[in-house]
Amino acid sequence: MTAPPRIDAHQHFWQLARGDYGWLTPDLAPLWRDFGPADLRPLLDACGIDRTILVQAAPTEAETRYLLHLAANEDTVAGVVGWCDFEAADAADGVARLASLPGLAGLRPMIQDIADPDWMLQDRLRPAFDAMLRHGLRFDALVRPVHLPRLLQLLQRHPGLPAVIDHGGKPDIAAAGLDARATAAWQAWAPWIARLGRETGAFCKLSGLLTEAGSNCTAETLRPWVDHLLDCFGPQRLIWGSDWPVVTLAASYRAWHDMSVALLGHLDPADRAALFGGNAARFYGLRP
Repeated sequence: MTAPPRIDAHQHFWQLARGDYGWLTPDLAPLWRDFGPADLRPLLDACGIDRTILVQAAPTEAETRYLLHLAANEDTVAGVVGWCDFEAADAADGVARLASLPGLAGLRPMIQDIADPDWMLQDRLRPAFDAMLRHGLRFDALVRPVHLPRLLQLLQRHPGLPAVIDHGGKPDIAAAGLDARATAAWQAWAPWIARLGRETGAFCKLSGLLTEAGSNCTAETLRPWVDHLLDCFGPQRLIWGSDWPVVTLAASYRAWHDMSVALLGHLDPADRAALFGGNAARFYGLRP
C-alpha cells in the first residue's frame, strides 16, 4: 500500500515589491525578503513533506491571485487559502468569483489584525460566510485567545461551515513560562479551545506555537499546549503545519518539524499519518 502524502498545511510565499503586506516591516529582519517555491522545496525534501497548503499573507484579492498563479506552476502546492473582502456590499459575489478560480481551497480574513474582537459576528458578514459554505470553501480562523468565545458563536451560527483554527488559537506561551496551567495565559485559552473542540466540528492547526513561545522554547515547554490540543481535537482533527517562513523567527523549518515529531511520538502510526497529512487532505478536500 502506498503511504499517504505528508502535507504541510500552512506556509506562505511573498514578494515584497507587491507592497500589500501591511504587517511585514524591516523590523522583522529574517522575514524582510522575498520567499518563494525555490526557497521552500529543499526544506520539504529534507523533512519528507510532499505537498503544502499555501496561505495568504496580505488582505487583498490581488495577493490571492498571485498565490494562485504560483500554485499553478508549483507541483508541491496542493491548494491556496486566499482573502476576500467580507465587508464589501457584493461580498457573496466576491466569494463566488474567487471560488471559481482553480486551486482555491479556502478563505482567511486576517481577524487577528482587526481591532474589534466582535468583528466576525457582524450581521453584514453573513453573506460572505454563507457564500463560502455554498461554494465549498474552507474557513481558516486566524484568531487570538480573545477571539475564541466569538469564534464559538460564529461556528454555532454557521454549523455547516468547515473551519480550522490557525496556530492553535495563538496562546500566549511566552507569557506562561514552564508552569503553563497555573497562568492567566492558559486560562484565557484552554477552556475555550476545549469548548470549540467539544461543541463544534472545527479542526485545529498544530502550527505557529513555536513562534508564540519564542526562540528559547523546548519541546517540554510546548508539551502541555500540544497535549491539550490533542485532548480537545483528537489526532483526527489536528493538522500539522510549519507556518514557514514566519517560524524562522524562532527556529528553522527542520527544528519545528523534528520537535513536532517528538511531541507526537506517542501516537500510533495511523494517527501520526493523519496528523501529518491525512487530516489536511480530508479537511481541504484535496485530490489524491
